[in-house]
Amino acid sequence: MTFEFINDLQAFLKRSAGGDFEIVPEICPPEMTGDVTINCFRFAKPLRRNPVELAIAVRDHLLDNDDVSAAECIKAFVNVTLKNDTLFRATVADEEALMQQALLPAAERQRMLVEYSAPNTNKPQHLGHVRNNSLGMAVTAILRRVGHDVVPVNLVNDRGIHICKSMIAYERFGDDCSPASTGKKGDHLVGDFYVKFDEEYRRQVEELKAADPTAADQSAESLFRKTEIGRCAQQMLQAWENDDPEVRALWQKLNGWVLQGFDETYARMGTEFQHVYYESDTYTSGRDIIRDGLEKEIFFQRDDGATAIDLSEFKLDTKVVLRSDGTSVYVTQDIGTTVLKHRDFRPDVMVWIVGDEQIFHFKVLFAILRRLGYSWAENLHHLVYGMVNLPSGRMKSREGTVVDADDLFDEMVRLARQATLERCDGDVPDDLEKRARAIGMGAVKFMLLKVNAKTTITFDPDASIKFEGDTGPYVQYACARIASMLRKQGEHDLAAAADWSLLGEPDERAIAIRCATYGDVLKKAAHDWDTSRLANYLLDLTKEFSRFYKNHSVLSAATPELRRTRLELCRRVRRILADGLNTLAIDAPEAM
Repeated sequence: MTFEFINDLQAFLKRSAGGDFEIVPEICPPEMTGDVTINCFRFAKPLRRNPVELAIAVRDHLLDNDDVSAAECIKAFVNVTLKNDTLFRATVADEEALMQQALLPAAERQRMLVEYSAPNTNKPQHLGHVRNNSLGMAVTAILRRVGHDVVPVNLVNDRGIHICKSMIAYERFGDDCSPASTGKKGDHLVGDFYVKFDEEYRRQVEELKAADPTAADQSAESLFRKTEIGRCAQQMLQAWENDDPEVRALWQKLNGWVLQGFDETYARMGTEFQHVYYESDTYTSGRDIIRDGLEKEIFFQRDDGATAIDLSEFKLDTKVVLRSDGTSVYVTQDIGTTVLKHRDFRPDVMVWIVGDEQIFHFKVLFAILRRLGYSWAENLHHLVYGMVNLPSGRMKSREGTVVDADDLFDEMVRLARQATLERCDGDVPDDLEKRARAIGMGAVKFMLLKVNAKTTITFDPDASIKFEGDTGPYVQYACARIASMLRKQGEHDLAAAADWSLLGEPDERAIAIRCATYGDVLKKAAHDWDTSRLANYLLDLTKEFSRFYKNHSVLSAATPELRRTRLELCRRVRRILADGLNTLAIDAPEAM
């Protein structure tokens, strides 16, 4: 939010009191009188002044400013009311300047690598992946919006015991079926066999417990290698690592089906990556780094032959990085992949968007890379997100109780189509399906992005699709409503310049002030990697527009000049709403 009176105030305080500080005005709370509030607590300390006394000095200085019509103190807060001309000139009069305020100075822009999605090729993507993908797309777009150079990448987990589980089940129960023969999307078909493996595995566990009383109290996971199907899956993994041609052929066939299915899911979401890594290509890449570190005594060899590292300086326990047989553990693979990503793209910052169950893993990974002496390891970050539950409870992939992403998208588009038809009074639009896709997908993404990523949430499809309330369709509908008004007015009538002196109603002033904070919100969202800041800003702006639209005529305004100026104000709102939605990877439809 840029106002000349703030620059004048800051210069005055520096002259009179010195100190290094920045005054950041905030929107005045609705229960108080004023446009913006100056919180004197925030810079009282560097000025070594009593906050309340400082507020009085600020008020007295501002009352002499030509742009200020009123200023009052409430404890250490100064509420400022601006003159009409100043308010609109400094906020919405220059549309392009308004939209450019989010851009960071060139010196503050960085090259950032954002890794997200990371699905396993043993099942389709589900609601948890949808949250991950939505966060990844939105964080990437927000960072780009403020000027950073962002490289989005994906690491597909396409090898390991979980992949072999689907392969074993396909061999036993698949009868050589395919997506073509079953009419099923490839990732869904392979996911069915992952569930079948678990069903057969649990049946064998029950048999084992019934036959062996000593196994009765053991968990199913601890009995994995004692079951016949568990041993076979482990043997298949060993055969895969030994390049067995038949196993590799089956792996390539099933993975090919899944990856094609993933591409279709990503296309529905609008997800794109600059590069995709595959674990099957990178899983051995950390071994040489570990062996080199062993020679430099960064790592040590235990009596049992395993290679480990002491991480006590990071308040972490000793961590094994190579098993006694020389095979990699999970963190070893990530060490190699991280070094590879840095070599490929040379980013200033690397960010992983991964669920909160992996917090400890990333602490260990980052600590090891710092011990290895990589200077860039100081700029590695884990963006944590919480689980997504359903009203019915938690999801479990092995038991087939997840919500598949594609099924969710189908349901959301169906609900959006239904909601659109209810509003069109029998006049079915030609682009109904396009609208339904934009609204349905927007509803999903917005619901997942409007809360802080760390929050565990319950996703309710019916609540997310409503055109009223804190939803994506509510913001999209405001965009469509303004677009409709602009179409009715026509470009010819909008050619003349707006006369901002005609505005001054409280609702109009509130919109102008809110618009002026857009750049600050984007910068803060980018700094914190927090999509909820932007989503909730869009909700606040939409609510203020709706209040204005309800209380004041736009197309039926008293004079052509007032109509034109109010339309220009509305156009600023739509430009910000559409830009904000697009920055969240959500469409802003012209009609709904």
